[in-house]
Amino acid sequence: MPAIISGVLKNSIAEELDIKEGDILLSIDKQKLQDLIDYQFLCKNEIITIEIQKQNGQIEEIELEKDFDEDLGIIFESAVFDKVKPCLNNCIFCFVAQQPKGLRKTLYIKDDDYRLSYLQGTYITTTNLTERDKERIAKLHLGPFYISVHTTNPELRINMLKNPNAGKIMENLNWFKSQDIPFHAQIVLCPGYNDGIELKRTLDDLSNLGDALLSIAIVPVGITQFREQELKTVDKKIAEETIKISSKYKKVCCSDEFFLLAEKEIPEAKYYGNFSQLDDGVGSLRTLIDDFDSLNLPDKLNKKLSICFACSVAAKTAFEYICTKLNKIQNLNCSISPVKSTYWGKNITVAGLITSEDLINTIQNVDADFIVIPSIMLKPFSDIFLDGNSLDYVIKKSGKRLFVCNNNYSVSEVIEQIKNYT
Repeated sequence: MPAIISGVLKNSIAEELDIKEGDILLSIDKQKLQDLIDYQFLCKNEIITIEIQKQNGQIEEIELEKDFDEDLGIIFESAVFDKVKPCLNNCIFCFVAQQPKGLRKTLYIKDDDYRLSYLQGTYITTTNLTERDKERIAKLHLGPFYISVHTTNPELRINMLKNPNAGKIMENLNWFKSQDIPFHAQIVLCPGYNDGIELKRTLDDLSNLGDALLSIAIVPVGITQFREQELKTVDKKIAEETIKISSKYKKVCCSDEFFLLAEKEIPEAKYYGNFSQLDDGVGSLRTLIDDFDSLNLPDKLNKKLSICFACSVAAKTAFEYICTKLNKIQNLNCSISPVKSTYWGKNITVAGLITSEDLINTIQNVDADFIVIPSIMLKPFSDIFLDGNSLDYVIKKSGKRLFVCNNNYSVSEVIEQIKNYT
């Protein structure tokens, strides 16, 4: 995959050079680029020569002078310009393997690429990490990385990931430690496999990794109705046990789902430290609630307004709290409509997996001036839902007015909309 340009920033060097969407960056200082890491590294010089292939096939060589570290303002189609390193595992809990046909093509890609982990925060297992990869990581001192550990028991990890290289996890983690390369660890908890005593062993082993280990996130396995292999879900008892075990270790946080399953209060902010694995659902509800509490709310509106939050089942308690507060505003009526997943099954409760049809079924009988949905329901930088339907499709089918909240951890945009009625 070449370094295809998908856009340029306004008032940037790229705009001044008339670089356009669809052009290709062939090289910087005669060096071809593997990925965005190469691009960022080679752009640091004050004088560079870039080679651009225009859409008509013409190749331009441009020498330019700029400030040190100044970016060219180029946006690429992908962060990886050569082939993405594929996942070589066959994990017992793999979500990709639990999907039916007919969804967006990108949802079926199983990557395990250290570059995407560094650049975008995706999780890697290290089973396909080569010596050449390690040499580059050490040379450029990349990091932090996000590593799916799951268990440090070699035999158990090989069984869970179905890959003989999976047993080398502590060897790889100790290598990161030896190079002062920081990383975050993730544990997908699968009852009957890596919970209980095995979880204690894993946390004991990880605790010996010192400052290189930045955080540990424990998340429950997600099981859809399309899964063929039987796997137990996390229930209240296991959730309570996991919270109790993890509470004895530093840097360890359970995801919000564990507290919901255990029917416990969402912890205060200090529990989550710096919220380093927020996108994995670790502290997202606390972030949402605390952000809401920091907002200035009007006392009353000049005319009546009704809004509805079409949230995930997992976020129900947070939005119940928010609506209780908002309903104290005179002339405002606020409600929630949690979207149940008939597509994936009852065990899937997060907003990022809500389909357009499940959303339509939930909101079609809702009476509100507008319905709020989080942008995480949509493909990034688009208006397309998981099942390929568009936002306009939902609006036409439901007959409702939708308001997309771009910040998934705040309702400040909604509050600003409400203030228009004051």
